[in-house]
Amino acid sequence: ANLQDTIDTGVGNLVNANLAKESAQLQALQTKQQLGIQALSIANSGSSALLSLFR
Repeated sequence: ANLQDTIDTGVGNLVNANLAKESAQLQALQTKQQLGIQALSIANSGSSALLSLFR
């Protein structure tokens, strides 16, 4: 392998590593978002149940 091939391989590996990292971060953010939505839903249903006690 010549120097250019080595450089190309190294750059390719860096790009793949960055894509894997970005993908993991995106999945983490999407999970946080889903948990936040579920927490809001639970909080909302809890307040609705509490209000129904006073009706």
